[in-house]
Amino acid sequence: MTDDKAQPPPPPANPVLPQTFDDSKVIGFQCRKGIACWNACCSNIDISLTPYDILRLKRRFGTSSGEFLKQYTVPYEMEQSSIAGVKLRPVTQGTACQFMRPEGCSVYEDRPTACRYYPVALLSLRRQDEYTDRASYALVEEPHCLGHKEPRRITVADYRKEQGLDEYDDLARGWRQLILKKKSSGPSIGKPSKRSLELFFMVCYDIDRFSQFVASDGFSDIYDLPPQELKDILCDDNALMQFGFRFLRQVLFGEETIALRQEAAEQRRLGHLEKRQRIQTEAAARRALEQDEMYQDPQD
Repeated sequence: MTDDKAQPPPPPANPVLPQTFDDSKVIGFQCRKGIACWNACCSNIDISLTPYDILRLKRRFGTSSGEFLKQYTVPYEMEQSSIAGVKLRPVTQGTACQFMRPEGCSVYEDRPTACRYYPVALLSLRRQDEYTDRASYALVEEPHCLGHKEPRRITVADYRKEQGLDEYDDLARGWRQLILKKKSSGPSIGKPSKRSLELFFMVCYDIDRFSQFVASDGFSDIYDLPPQELKDILCDDNALMQFGFRFLRQVLFGEETIALRQEAAEQRRLGHLEKRQRIQTEAAARRALEQDEMYQDPQD
């Protein structure tokens, strides 16, 4: 006889169905006031934010990006010892969204990408021989959501248009490509340094601090940006964000698209050479240790 209490509970079912499809797929869904499950999806949140989500929301509240991050978000690791993501912080000692009200979302016009897509999941994929990502989609079906039983039929393309997602996806594409590139590169670029992880977080999520960084003398001592381009990106958060993605591709993956001043370029070259030699030396030492262990007498 087995003890039921000793048996572990079954893992929760994944609400994202495994079938993927393109934007011509027709789905049956509608969320509306008066539906019995109104606000249920906002009562237990797990919402990741894109950099553009943060821009929209910090503008709405008239606050700095740093203040918005502190009050409304929590960071998390996308993978172990890897780059960070940001999620909405739920209410204190609860799981509901801070923006949920009985009548619905209090930031509806600036709601995050994940909220706009629901119940569709965006899956960004990139093949090793390609430089751009491909979008495909999956359906999220959770037991509490009755919107799937509504009679309305709509294509994913029309649903995206209805939800205003073209702008959100266009402005977050550079960020998604960075994440895909990091995941596809894997160990080949080595473990990110603490400095590179801090840069990624600042550039992607704390745009006001990144603006101060770009405007600093230290930045201009290294990067040779034309004065008008520098002025343009410092006057437009969207342009600054896109420049930030370009900056990270250079810092993290060595894609030289931002001119360096001559002395800084030489120091960078020597730094890359030193790093490559260090990686090769460490790899050789590991192989030597593995060989020593392989031939070690088990009696020793």
